[in-house]
Amino acid sequence: MTHPPDRQGRLLAVGDIHGCLASLEHLLDQVCPRSEDRMVFLGDYIDRGPDSAGVIELLLKFAEQHPYTVFLRGNHEQMFLDFISDRDPLPFLANGGDLTLASYQKRDLWPIPRRHLKFFEPLRDFFETPEFIFVHAGLRPGIPLVEQNPDDLLWIRDAFLSSPADWGKTVVFGHTPHHQPLMTDGRIGLDTGCVYGRRLTCCDVHSKQMWSV
Repeated sequence: MTHPPDRQGRLLAVGDIHGCLASLEHLLDQVCPRSEDRMVFLGDYIDRGPDSAGVIELLLKFAEQHPYTVFLRGNHEQMFLDFISDRDPLPFLANGGDLTLASYQKRDLWPIPRRHLKFFEPLRDFFETPEFIFVHAGLRPGIPLVEQNPDDLLWIRDAFLSSPADWGKTVVFGHTPHHQPLMTDGRIGLDTGCVYGRRLTCCDVHSKQMWSV
């Protein structure tokens, strides 16, 4: 996905949402995204929280109004895809997927609408710009970006977080919750544990301005 060279919008990233629709609505009200902004959602839109169906509905509408939106795939989206394809249904149900299904039933959106199912199909493993790499979980040290194992991009924790590796760009990621946004040389971590009663965070990665609700 590319953008025209005269685009002057902000480059924004949003951490793990996990079905927290009210927090997402509040965050978007604070950030006030413009049509020229590029907002990168780092994955884990569903599971554990109270209204995953509402989150997906809002994200679909948001993308219609903001053409530079990027949606990454998180490990929870992958578990959902495995569930609906019958490849491996149990991990989804064991990791908050039951609440996702319940949210669709509560909204009278059962069976899950085709437009929602189609949202999950084109989700990206990563998104790269000249200065940043956006990924759900992180990167395996010592392996070029294009050779990374997709499972690592969705699941990696300590091997990435504890490594001093320099990827030549700032890695912006979610997946591992922190009480505050993680800002270190070459890394910006934006999962601030919204679904655990803490905050949902967005970052303007160029200015480093943060919004947390």
